[in-house]
Amino acid sequence: MNESEFELIEGSGNVYRDLGDPEADLKHAKAVLAARIIMTLDERGLSVRKAAALTPFAAADFSRIRNADLGRFTLDRLMRMLCSLDGKLRVTIRVDTKPERDAAMAT
Repeated sequence: MNESEFELIEGSGNVYRDLGDPEADLKHAKAVLAARIIMTLDERGLSVRKAAALTPFAAADFSRIRNADLGRFTLDRLMRMLCSLDGKLRVTIRVDTKPERDAAMAT
């Protein structure tokens, strides 16, 4: 194979959107929060059991997040979990219109 056989396409920054998932933005937001929860657990050296002891959430919840099993989590529950691990954290959600490129791809 040579370079002329490939087409390079830049992603949108949201793999779920690039794959055409109808819940792309929600899944992306959940993934970002889950990644931050995992990062916080790792930075603090917390096991899922230690995290459960420090928060009102079960060890099984933290285990599901570590395994990227996010289907049963709501966005607000993930935010509450993250904030319970890091009280200094500030979570901001921005709502805006889709970029022109995404609107053109949808039609």
